[in-house]
Amino acid sequence: MHQYTALIIPLLILFIISHGLYKKVPVYEEFVDGAKEGFSTAVRIIPYLVAILFAIAMFRASGALESLIIFIGPVFSFFGIPPETLPMAIIRPMTGSGSIAVLADLIQNHGEDSLIVKIAATMFGSTETTFYVLAVYFGAIGIKKTSYALQAGLIADATGFISAVAVCYWYFT
Repeated sequence: MHQYTALIIPLLILFIISHGLYKKVPVYEEFVDGAKEGFSTAVRIIPYLVAILFAIAMFRASGALESLIIFIGPVFSFFGIPPETLPMAIIRPMTGSGSIAVLADLIQNHGEDSLIVKIAATMFGSTETTFYVLAVYFGAIGIKKTSYALQAGLIADATGFISAVAVCYWYFT
């Protein structure tokens, strides 16, 4: 079965083009218009992207992340959550690449088969970069009132974090 999976994307593209031609849509022109719009969107989000990346770099460089880990680590331990996963819980809602760096650091320090890494990897896959999405995507389209989206995103992230711990303990221990 897996020998045919490489055909999924080319067949999907072929289907979209064929369907467009069948509906008499100028496929190439629509593609070019979409590419132009994508480029202008990319240019529009650059300031928001720079702002969020700067804020994350300052958060890490200032020592605030380490201080937060020292302060909250005992609470995590009390609930059976490895404190080593706290950087993932803090960085993941802010940035995807930063959370990949955290995961890579955990793999290097604890080994890829450790429970800590399995929990962090499950957290990575179970959550979203909430602040990044709000800053970049909402900012790019001009949405200013983000309080409900922020609340929903953080609740979803917390649910993902807690579920990742529970599922990993259930499945791997």
